[in-house]
Amino acid sequence: MKTITWKLHLKSSPETVFELLSTSEGRAKFWAEKADEENGMVHFVFPNGQTYGSKVLECIPNQTFCLDYFESLVKFHLEPSDNGGTDLTLINENVAEEEFHEVHAGWVSVLMNLKATADFQCDLRNHDPNKTWDQGYLDN
Repeated sequence: MKTITWKLHLKSSPETVFELLSTSEGRAKFWAEKADEENGMVHFVFPNGQTYGSKVLECIPNQTFCLDYFESLVKFHLEPSDNGGTDLTLINENVAEEEFHEVHAGWVSVLMNLKATADFQCDLRNHDPNKTWDQGYLDN
């Protein structure tokens, strides 16, 4: 098993970033087509039709959001930066060796869309079920 770590600087406040990560509406703006939460479970629906139920493991407002994600552990840590923005650290633990390269690259796609959404109010995804990660599209 391997661990992925990415850091991202956003000009948006920790409150804005946390809202995108921790709410159904926020996650749907940058991560999945739908990501409704009910009773501590996030029900992800992705453009290719894949679904996954993630259990929220930790949720500290404006600081930490952790969940199980495709049989791994994902932690988002937020810290206020000197310029009023946010320094985000993503840690994805227990990634299977054979999935590491795809998951590693996939987080870049997700995190850059998070930045586009938080800082520039735009969604970089194509929302086309025929043009997904499965077909080699990174803007899925």
